[in-house]
Parts: sequence; structure tokens; C-alpha cells
Amino acid sequence: MIKAVSEAESYDGPSLIIAYAPCINHGIKAGMSKSIEQEKKAVDAGYWHLYRHNPLLAQQGKTPFVLDSKEPKDDFIEFLRSETRYTSLELEFPAEAKELFKKAESESKQRYKGYKALSEQK
Repeated sequence: MIKAVSEAESYDGPSLIIAYAPCINHGIKAGMSKSIEQEKKAVDAGYWHLYRHNPLLAQQGKTPFVLDSKEPKDDFIEFLRSETRYTSLELEFPAEAKELFKKAESESKQRYKGYKALSEQK
């Protein structure tokens, strides 16, 4: 995060930082005091991908898109179940939730592949 903020600040133009920041409405089952751990779980499960786009890198002959996330290693659906907003959907509409969870996992994997390809372009 520090690197992203530093790069955004040093760029002579508009900068945008989009962050995953759990709030009380997410219903983190471990409690809001564990929000930093929840953010790490989101990245490790592939729910949230960490990347930066720095146009200044292109001037140095480098790829401006930098993927900071590693390949997701944790269970995506287990991560979803760590937040009440998703488990309440699962309790109320189990069949729909199962389908939506799988779709969200699949789309997250596709996004990661796309980001990986962008980060490897010369």
C-alpha cells in the first residue's frame, strides 16, 4: 500500500487508488478488529487482487502494469463464508448462492490470468 501511495503521489497527473477495506456491514465473523487479517485472506483467496499501473515505468522500458498478488492459494468460497453478507445469502438462497459463489470464483481466476498476462507484457 505504501508503494502504491508513493507512486500515485509522485505521478504528475491524476492518480487513483482503489482499496479493499472491510466495514461493519461486511460482517466479518472474526470481528472488525481482524480487518487487516481479513484483507490478507481476501488477497490469498483471490477475492481481491493487488496490482499497480505506473505509466512512468513505460518510460524506463518496463511494463507499467505490476501485479503484486501471488497466485491465489486459499479457498475462495471459504473466504466468502468468513463474511456474514455472503453466508446470509447462502442461508436464504442456498442453490443460488452456490451458483453465484462458483461464478465469482471462476471470474476471479479469469481476472487473475488477465492481470498476469498484462504484467508479463513488454
